[in-house]
Amino acid sequence: MSDDIFEEFIDLPDPTAQRRYHQLVGLDDVKQRLSAEGELLLFPDRLRKWSRRYHGPELRAVEAFVQRPPLMIFADDIGTGKTTLAETFGHEIASRHGRSVKVLRLSLRARGSGHVGEMTRLLGEAFDTVAERARHAGASCPIIMVIDEADAIAQNRADTQMHHEDRAGVNALIRGIDQVASERLHVVVVMCTNRLDAIDPAIVRRSAATFEFKRPVLAHREAILKSLFADGVPDADWGTLAALTGPSETRDYGYTASDLSQRLIPQVVLTAYPDQPITERMIAQAIAQIEPTKPFTGS
Repeated sequence: MSDDIFEEFIDLPDPTAQRRYHQLVGLDDVKQRLSAEGELLLFPDRLRKWSRRYHGPELRAVEAFVQRPPLMIFADDIGTGKTTLAETFGHEIASRHGRSVKVLRLSLRARGSGHVGEMTRLLGEAFDTVAERARHAGASCPIIMVIDEADAIAQNRADTQMHHEDRAGVNALIRGIDQVASERLHVVVVMCTNRLDAIDPAIVRRSAATFEFKRPVLAHREAILKSLFADGVPDADWGTLAALTGPSETRDYGYTASDLSQRLIPQVVLTAYPDQPITERMIAQAIAQIEPTKPFTGS
């Protein structure tokens, strides 16, 4: 197995991951539920101990809970922080329990080049690698396997235009998820997609939890702007600036979180550097020049 099946290996806890995680403003409810779901999927024995402590015998509900496939789906709009959250939420779990957590991000190279049997082989090797690592490390170093742009390898097999090789790849993906579940390994698979409706229903049914990510609302956009600029521009009217990044008369959508952090920041900083301070007017002018990313339609 070649490590190039995985794009990235991240060891948590990690200060960079912590910073990226805390920069995801406006996702507090998602983070809270995700932290609990992730913890119990990675460490199911904690739920059993809880049941024995508060209910005496182990509840049947606990066994039903831990039997769920260790799969979560992050879905919906682009630029909402799905991939960043998938790669970093394990930091909080690792820090809280004093454990190491390994994040493995599957490369799109695992989709192969279309040769018969190639994607099936690559996906099989990827899950074999994850399973081998998990068997060796056990609960001391659980694994989060991230599959970004999951619709590229998990398409609905009912699609009449789907190539046979792609169908075989989806079968291999399902087998890999089922393998991890049947062995009860300390592994969570997180699939990120902008097209939940394109994912094969058999995979969606296996998901222990599906999180849908929307564009930040006004209060969240205001919080993001404050986190980015308030230290240097303390007197700015952040509510008014945040409103400028929302829907308008000519469009029914506003900025994504990545529009604010990856497009607005460079525009403002480069306008001010090297001879001016950043001002509220400068931020407003930059917002007027930057069109938000259009919602993903799949076309």
